[in-house]
Amino acid sequence: MTEVDHRKILAERLAAKLGRRTVLKGMAASAGMAAAGGLLMPKGARAQQSGHLRVAALNHIDTLDPHFTGFLSAIQVINNIHNGLLKITYDGEAVRFEPDLAETWDLIDDKTHVFKLREGVMFHDGTPCDAEAVKASLLRVKEGEPTSPHAWKLELLDTIEILDPLTVRLTFSTPYAFFPVAMTGSTGRAGTIVSPAAVEKYGTDYGRNPVGTGPFKFVSWRENDRIELEANPDYFEEGLPKLERVTFVIMNEPSSAVAAMFAGQIDAMTDCPYQLVPQITANPRTELYGDVEGNYTYVAMNTRRAPFDDINLRRAVAAAIDRETLLKQAYFGNAIQAYSPISPPMTDFYDPEIAASGRGQHFDLTKAKEWRAKAANQGEITVNYMMSETSGPTGTRIAQGVAPMLAQIGIKANLELIEAANWVKRRNSGDFDMFDFLWSADLDPDETLYPEFKTGGAWNFPGWESAKFDDLCKQAQVILDVEERRKLYYEAEDILMDEAPIAIVAHIKVYKVLAANVEGFQYVPADLLNLHTVSLA
Repeated sequence: MTEVDHRKILAERLAAKLGRRTVLKGMAASAGMAAAGGLLMPKGARAQQSGHLRVAALNHIDTLDPHFTGFLSAIQVINNIHNGLLKITYDGEAVRFEPDLAETWDLIDDKTHVFKLREGVMFHDGTPCDAEAVKASLLRVKEGEPTSPHAWKLELLDTIEILDPLTVRLTFSTPYAFFPVAMTGSTGRAGTIVSPAAVEKYGTDYGRNPVGTGPFKFVSWRENDRIELEANPDYFEEGLPKLERVTFVIMNEPSSAVAAMFAGQIDAMTDCPYQLVPQITANPRTELYGDVEGNYTYVAMNTRRAPFDDINLRRAVAAAIDRETLLKQAYFGNAIQAYSPISPPMTDFYDPEIAASGRGQHFDLTKAKEWRAKAANQGEITVNYMMSETSGPTGTRIAQGVAPMLAQIGIKANLELIEAANWVKRRNSGDFDMFDFLWSADLDPDETLYPEFKTGGAWNFPGWESAKFDDLCKQAQVILDVEERRKLYYEAEDILMDEAPIAIVAHIKVYKVLAANVEGFQYVPADLLNLHTVSLA
């Protein structure tokens, strides 16, 4: 058996167990490229950059440190500065996970992965991106201080071995179904490789001084104003980037961004509020990209304190929310009803018949009132509903729609509009009663369920605890058989939906807006804004 045959068999084995033809395609491509001598860029090949792209950044950006952000709005910038061991690609039909900083990716067995890195890749600070740098970056996520919110993705990683200056072997304690997503430089975050020298130099300020290997270098960040990037002339992908400069203009008012686009002052928008979609599609100056992606929106309840430490009250809220009304009023039809967190793009796990199956959460006002009658507090309850000034494509409409629904079961929701940074601070510290939120760019049920709701998790904002839920998710992480994983995730979802730390609402369409003269944009259904191949006509 040849080396290529061996690699192909292992790739087919993992793909069959995961049920992901996308993984198979990515790994088969890796094997083929390895056989042909890899992905080496011709020496001396350099792109000729020109053009300045101005992007309206509409949502809160907390940090440009990929190991510490949970915001896709930040990843939209980070993904143009950094690379991962793997990257996400999309051909219009399927998402794939393919080598990025890795020249090849070999599955030695179900637990062991070997990455051969590209030769000659340098960080923007001039230091080499080699096996030592990859090991340092992964260890920063796995066991660094302060603790990365993405550390859970590497919990099962036993050893990181440097086989030679450009080869790394990762060995896991068990088979790890989530591995391909975790190693991407975009939505995975754990696999995003940062400059060890820059981490040592800037410490906790790395998020304001990011140094990667990507097509664009970080230049500056002026608070509440703009983030400036410039082309990396030594980028390893031949002919890229094509732009000379990119400016992310921080704009809190979407209508102002649309007006600026129509006037030619802005070339792109990271998001598009749904009420503005008709204007965008009707204007010949702009083009809309997007579809229903791997996401879900929900209304969170703080289970750590009264009144939502009462499971009966939470169940009442979940049953009182009329999702169909919200789809029309808050989403303008640009979403579908969610009954559980697992979304349609996860084709191996999404149940298209869930609406009729009885699983998940459903609007039932009669049932809501029955649950309300079982709550400990039978008087009128007043809660604080925390809204963000920049809360994605729906703005404050979810809260405004939910409030009268709660009134029908004796809950008065006081709506409080809060500046974005303070909203995040209060959410993270548990200083709230209710809020609504979008969790997006999920490519596997593991990231849809476990980090958001595991006991004590950094992203478990409702503070909910369930040992059974935790155990089911951990079992699913180490089982590669799709049918077995599906059963475990459905059982975990059923517990989550029944105990209702959240009221699930919708799976939404995610849009990007680009000016008609922007060429080469490659849409990836993971809420990304990859500018690697973009140019201005």
